[in-house]
Amino acid sequence: MYIKRHIEQAVLNRAKMKGAVVVTGARQVGKTTLIEALKPDIPKITFDDLPTRRRAITEPSVFFDFYPPPVFIDEVQYAPVIFHYIKILLDKSRNKGDFFLTGSQSYELMENVTESLAGRAAILGLYGLSLREINGEDWNQPFLPTTKYLKERMINKTVMNISKVWETIHRGCFPELVSNPDFTWAAFYADYVKTYIERDVRKLTQVADEDSFYKFMTVCAAMTGQLLNLSSLAKDVGISEPTAKRWLSILKTSGLVYLQKPYSNNAISRAVKTPKLHFLDIGLAAYLTRWLTPENLLSGAMSSHFFESYVVGEILKSYANAGLEVDLYHLRDGHQKEIDVLIHENNTLYPIEIKATAEPDTKDIKNFAMLDAIKNVNVGEGGVICLAKELLPLKGQHKIIPLWAI
Repeated sequence: MYIKRHIEQAVLNRAKMKGAVVVTGARQVGKTTLIEALKPDIPKITFDDLPTRRRAITEPSVFFDFYPPPVFIDEVQYAPVIFHYIKILLDKSRNKGDFFLTGSQSYELMENVTESLAGRAAILGLYGLSLREINGEDWNQPFLPTTKYLKERMINKTVMNISKVWETIHRGCFPELVSNPDFTWAAFYADYVKTYIERDVRKLTQVADEDSFYKFMTVCAAMTGQLLNLSSLAKDVGISEPTAKRWLSILKTSGLVYLQKPYSNNAISRAVKTPKLHFLDIGLAAYLTRWLTPENLLSGAMSSHFFESYVVGEILKSYANAGLEVDLYHLRDGHQKEIDVLIHENNTLYPIEIKATAEPDTKDIKNFAMLDAIKNVNVGEGGVICLAKELLPLKGQHKIIPLWAI
């Protein structure tokens, strides 16, 4: 069953502006299914198919005689020579929407797109299913904690009880797993990790010790929602810091983790300059760290960190699915005072705390006062994103923001 993706309109809009549209993202987030649904009338080529890939590599100059545009090429990074010939065709025709390209190894893919298709290709990142998509909602605006946004959001909302929320978080956001409730959760993620390491990681890095890389992924999952400690990460896995940094880059470019940048300003005393690490699929993080049921995840010691990563991922998806980029920061000063998320837009900082509770308190936003010291930047509306059912005022311009409001 195809679940309607909110990024569809962004893909179609970009196809009117550029000769090629590139959709990248983690393995199995639905890139191929998305383009097949949007462009069922154009030929599809997959370079996962070895004979087709060999033909593209050995005979690139005549390849498009057999597959003239408009055309959809899946896993295009496996035949990098083809990018040069796509460039030639686009420069000759000046057509829009002639090529739809997808790939799960975003490092190789982006390297070739940047070198060969600069100015000719639109690039969109696809994440796993958003909560909006899982609930079948039409709302597709990027999240901001403003009164205007939240009033409009209330018209189209799906309220979930706490147990349902944690079931959804634990299940994860891969479309195949969501669409098929009979699929065994542990078996799906076991196969996913095995395929990811054997196909993507091995090709990208020639990792000799795959067991060590699996352990590395597990330790990273245990750090989700927390400050990245590269030294501790390397020590726990038994690898060097340069190796840990390189392997973390693989997880990032594979679309599995997000590094939330620290906000730095001279007005903030000794602001921490370390990013936060977030797994983008909490189901995968839960599998790696052996939280095997939603009930265990909810009551476990890491529930607040998992919830924070989930919320950060949902905010990211709200922008990516609208075809937009967003600057998400976190702020921590030398006295350990912290703001979980700062959305920076139009010279305004929108502060957000994330709490895995249904009853947040004004003390949860006391650190917003740190922003008063920052000059030349406006401080916008904010609040606490949490498990409450209703949108409510909290203090001043800040609010209690239910998860459904993202």
